[in-house]
Amino acid sequence: MKTGKINVQTENIFPIIKKFLYSDHEIFLRELVSNAVDASQKLKFFSKNGEFKGDLGDQKVEIILNSTEKTLTIRDYGIGMTEEEIEKYINQIAFSGAEEFVEKYKGKEGAEQIIGHFGLGFYSSFMVADKVQVRSLSYKDGAKAIQWESNGTTDFTIEEVEKESVGTDIVLHISEESVEFLEKERIQGILDKYCKFLPFPIVFGTKTEYIEDPKGEKEEDGKVKRVAVDVENQINNTSPAWTKKPSELSDEDYNSFYRELYPSTMEDPLFHIHLNVDYPFNLTGILYFPKLQENIEVQQNKINLYSNQVFITNNVEQIVPECLTLLHGVIDSPDIPLNVSRSYLQGDSNVREISSHITKKVADKLASMYKNDRKDFESKWDDLKIFVEYGTLSDEKFSEKAKAFSLLKSTDGEYLSIDEYKEKVSAIQTDKNDKVVFLYTNDSTEQFGLVKKAKDRGYSVLQIDGPIAPHWIAKLEQSYENIAFARVDADTLDKLIQKDEEIPSKLSKEEEEELKPLFEASVNKEKYTVQFESMSSDDAPIIITQPEFIRRMMEQQKMGGSNGFFGAFPDSRNLVVNANHDKIQEILETKTEKSKKNKIKQLTDIALLSQGMLKGEALDAFIERSIEKV
Repeated sequence: MKTGKINVQTENIFPIIKKFLYSDHEIFLRELVSNAVDASQKLKFFSKNGEFKGDLGDQKVEIILNSTEKTLTIRDYGIGMTEEEIEKYINQIAFSGAEEFVEKYKGKEGAEQIIGHFGLGFYSSFMVADKVQVRSLSYKDGAKAIQWESNGTTDFTIEEVEKESVGTDIVLHISEESVEFLEKERIQGILDKYCKFLPFPIVFGTKTEYIEDPKGEKEEDGKVKRVAVDVENQINNTSPAWTKKPSELSDEDYNSFYRELYPSTMEDPLFHIHLNVDYPFNLTGILYFPKLQENIEVQQNKINLYSNQVFITNNVEQIVPECLTLLHGVIDSPDIPLNVSRSYLQGDSNVREISSHITKKVADKLASMYKNDRKDFESKWDDLKIFVEYGTLSDEKFSEKAKAFSLLKSTDGEYLSIDEYKEKVSAIQTDKNDKVVFLYTNDSTEQFGLVKKAKDRGYSVLQIDGPIAPHWIAKLEQSYENIAFARVDADTLDKLIQKDEEIPSKLSKEEEEELKPLFEASVNKEKYTVQFESMSSDDAPIIITQPEFIRRMMEQQKMGGSNGFFGAFPDSRNLVVNANHDKIQEILETKTEKSKKNKIKQLTDIALLSQGMLKGEALDAFIERSIEKV
């Protein structure tokens, strides 16, 4: 037996490895399985080029859990290691200025990033084990099987052992603090997360030792020791869809893989993009456009990043532009630089190029769909629009490309590009300042009356809704010349699309001043501002409006868009009195103050009711008054 010390420049390095090597201790299994796969693939390569002439056998990586012995074994049948190689790769931890790094990172947030400087994947074992054994037999002729052992200090032993098959066993004696890794379900979950698509068969089984089995045969000491091994199950798909050529896959193959990625998803994606680049960087993957729900936050972190089919993270903001994080799917690139934990991306030119390429591919796909099959694209627009809106807002390059395929939907169900719609309505909806006004509703049912009035005037009304619509239309107003969006409840129609001609008022200033206090008394003056407008006599006697600017600021505040720059906007509205309506004339001619107030209250409540704003006690009182008049 040989003993010695691992060559490091500080005795404190092992506690730091144990504590800070990875942000999440479960990653030890990914590292060890990845190393085992590497060793196995190398042996297959050596066999192919004639360097190894032995029998490859049933190549696989085995993970064996023995809860009785409290061990977890990662076994491969790869190239193995000689004693000299163990000395080189395990005993010599070549830290450059290790003591400086120790002092720099000790006790600091993000200390786990110390490993970005070193090749320490194997040493992740010591985060969960208080003893680690490495049993290995090299593929080289005449090699002898050896065992390396350490209890997590710099001391180690090496001795010869018996081992029949070429390859390496890493045996972890799990510590008391890490007993969770002796649970079958926990190990299965880690393998499913990180090793589900490794390119080499990964097999998981458990071993349980039964002692003093009352039903078994008794030995002289009265004890019976039997070993039972569960059936081993291969846990991974070695040839996932993104590793194949698009010509080899049908739409059903793509949808099947989508369900494999997201088993709880009930709906198929809208469509997909297959990435396959080998120059100037290597990138493969499949991105899916899902049917998005209203809650954008729930939809993010659905793109999984792999490196050579090893899962790295689903936090891909540094690789995938923010505008594309609503997509689902997989990207795989060995050219994305990672530190040793494979968990923290290090930005460089490759990352920027990959990010730019993905944006271009997605935009080009949407543009080609729009150009090649406009009807099909329109049929998908209601599901696509929130993605395009989000992309337009968060990425300037995407925003510029999106002009080619962004659509507006009218309340009549017609889909038009911004330029097409502007041309369609400019003749009638251009105001006196040469702005083409795009009228819209966010709820055509609640705002039915207002939409109908606009259409009766010959105006077109768009359907624009969703959580980021206020931000999106503000962006469009900046991107296109001489257009303005106005919601149908933002003001009277004549104010929304102001023309040169003005309708004369039937009320004098004195009459307005006489009526104004009575209208103010019918509502909460802190929330409503009463104003008189010269409108068509066909319009409603009273209209409740909320200025476009104020409402947009309020909506953007709810989404966190204004950053509080304008302060808190009160929920204020206008009560607009139609100075030319016959009912207003009737109020003016009513003899008693009480009768005037009753008429005003009834008309005000009707206006509030039309906006869905009459509720509770006020609604009940309105109903009772209305019944009495029947």
